[in-house]
Amino acid sequence: MKKVKLTTLIFISLMLGLLVGWQFPDIARKMHVLAEVFLRMVKMIIAPLLFSTLIIGIAGHDDAKGIGRLGLKTIVYFEVVTTFALIIGLIVANLFKPGVAMDNIGAQTTGLTQITQMVSFTQHSSFGQMLLSIFPTSIVQSMAEGNLLQIVVFSIFFALAVRAVGDKARPVVDILNSVASIMFKFTEFVMWFAPIGIFGAIAYTIGCNGIEILKNYAKIIGSLYLALLIFVIFVLSIACFIVKISFKDLIKALQGPALLAFTTASSEAALPKAMDIMERFGVPRTIVGFVMPTGYTFNLDGSTLYLAMAVIFSTQIAGIHLSIEQQLVIMFALMFTSKGIAGVPRVSLIVLAGTLTSFNIPILGVAILLGIDQILDMGRTTVNLIGNCVATVVIARWERQFNYRKMKRFVRSLDNDEEVEMVEAR
Repeated sequence: MKKVKLTTLIFISLMLGLLVGWQFPDIARKMHVLAEVFLRMVKMIIAPLLFSTLIIGIAGHDDAKGIGRLGLKTIVYFEVVTTFALIIGLIVANLFKPGVAMDNIGAQTTGLTQITQMVSFTQHSSFGQMLLSIFPTSIVQSMAEGNLLQIVVFSIFFALAVRAVGDKARPVVDILNSVASIMFKFTEFVMWFAPIGIFGAIAYTIGCNGIEILKNYAKIIGSLYLALLIFVIFVLSIACFIVKISFKDLIKALQGPALLAFTTASSEAALPKAMDIMERFGVPRTIVGFVMPTGYTFNLDGSTLYLAMAVIFSTQIAGIHLSIEQQLVIMFALMFTSKGIAGVPRVSLIVLAGTLTSFNIPILGVAILLGIDQILDMGRTTVNLIGNCVATVVIARWERQFNYRKMKRFVRSLDNDEEVEMVEAR
């Protein structure tokens, strides 16, 4: 197993999953258990990893001003990049008009039932209730439920308390450093089960929807993936260029977690490995531990871009024409409604349904998107991952703490692995 690169195994599993889902749909529908087992294995890593790394990220700084400066820079970067994501989604949706000429597609009853429940959830979640839900009543419950935002809030207060105590809390910081190192090694063990989980997830998706689903919704899928590609090329790569980091090397380092995020459509599945890679890539653990968890709450670039496109798509299906001013108002609302509920399953559909209802737009578009949300989620989840990894690099350079020598050594190690594989293949 060690002689075969994990990325290769993941790619093989992806192809096998497509084949089984296409040719043996009855068998493939039973494969979801494999994906669920793997995702459960990953979820048991998330809470202790985020808890330990986030506290180290805050308490590990020598001065309180450094924490405030880091937090301010992180939020500023997130908001700038999120704005670009909304603009690109808006432009692509207006240019390609994926919702036009799709009024012949009816909404399934089951889909509408699920959407009604989603809208009800969103409507009853006032700003006060949303703000209240950020603060946990029990960190144990938050960890058990996988509520990332509550874990982040608790960890921030815990870390500030650690700093306030001073030297007496040093043993706690040392223990959490050890916990973080153990969880990164734990992640390596779990990742070897990734090909099995990916095989189950892809086989189940194709088995349930059929390979034809890719043709019927080609325009929607194509428009979204084009917009995501534009965002990656013209925003994320330029961000790396500005801070003088090779975007090509970064993508090369992230190919394993990115493929994992794409095939499982789960940010949680790829997050632990991505955090490990970013540290080995040259970003200090303190910055990785602060920026990455925060990014998965406030910097979901792919999901934000998708929401912009999905709103316009829904209006096009309903035959509603929005002026530029109206579209900008909706985009401004999305900048706030898309924050703070990252731990909710299918969060993009929930936010979309609530936004459409708030602006009195029919939710038929959500019903149509519901059938292919898994495929759309694969793309936006991958961009979420890459976007947050780029954010850690940018913030590290902004703080002048990026280790170029460590990056070069890590990139060379990747090249050496490829050379070994080529020799063994010959």
